[in-house]
Amino acid sequence: MGLLLCGGLVAACGDSTEASDTSGDDPLVVYSGREEEYVEELLDDFENDEGIDLEVRYGDSAELAATLLEEGDSTPADVFFSQDAGSLGAVSEDGLLGELDLETLERVDEQFRSPDGTWVGTSARVRVAAYNTDVLTSDELPDSINGFTDPGWKGRIGFPPGNSSFQASIAAMILLDGEDATRTFLEGLKANEPVTHFEDNEATTRAVADGEIDVGLVNHYYIYEVAREEGDIPVANHFFSGGDAGSLVNAAGIGVLEGTDQPEDAQALVEYLTGEPGQIYFPAELVEYPVVADYGTPEDLVPLDDIDEPDIDLSELGAMLAPAQQLLLEVGLL
Repeated sequence: MGLLLCGGLVAACGDSTEASDTSGDDPLVVYSGREEEYVEELLDDFENDEGIDLEVRYGDSAELAATLLEEGDSTPADVFFSQDAGSLGAVSEDGLLGELDLETLERVDEQFRSPDGTWVGTSARVRVAAYNTDVLTSDELPDSINGFTDPGWKGRIGFPPGNSSFQASIAAMILLDGEDATRTFLEGLKANEPVTHFEDNEATTRAVADGEIDVGLVNHYYIYEVAREEGDIPVANHFFSGGDAGSLVNAAGIGVLEGTDQPEDAQALVEYLTGEPGQIYFPAELVEYPVVADYGTPEDLVPLDDIDEPDIDLSELGAMLAPAQQLLLEVGLL
């Protein structure tokens, strides 16, 4: 089964484009599932430092992956910069990503790169339950994400069902618990009338801070992003225990399209994001985890070794994305 295409099933098709005119050569075309506000500065630095022009199309990672699968060998993209490993895996499974430079691959922790060498992580993030500390304490939150199917959470939780990171967490649940158990979880979640109108994780986190919902299922770094803009907010992250799917440690990452006619420039971008510029930028500016051991955990973050994450091979998430999307559709969450 292929990924569901845009048109309301995944997320709105992305069409935001940034291009540089500093050179007469064709720019390197990047499909970016990472939002413009988070990576534009870093990509601008790459252009200035390396003298390589970029044309960036921004959109949701799952939607861009579906677009790449639809375009196939005729895609104009040279590089896929994804918010999650699942979307990269889906594109890789279709044979659209080429093998990356071995030295670059070996630089990155084995957990955050594909076994076949077609994609590599650029930063890591953890799925969490962000909760309003004016309403709840961490002890009142469940140890497992499955606990949110309890009727006591009716109308109190929210998430963006079209977001690729949320969908990847459902794909992880399918890998861990099977499709039937995941359907039961989603049906229980749906019965609790969650708030799902949010465009993305940031909007969900703002809703927690504003008291619209008590809990949001998001990535860990959004509480820092919102606090940076608004000052102190009454929101904290809750981590699940027992290797729960709710504490999935996923990776944003990058792959080079097999058909690119600019392989050296594409590889240069991969090296830049996994090298010192990227590995300093992601923790310092976005409060994400580096994927290269030489760079330490930001002081505000719980070390990855202290997180009871599920035992999942991130390269397997791609095959479960379409089933995850289909389940979300069937239970009425998409």
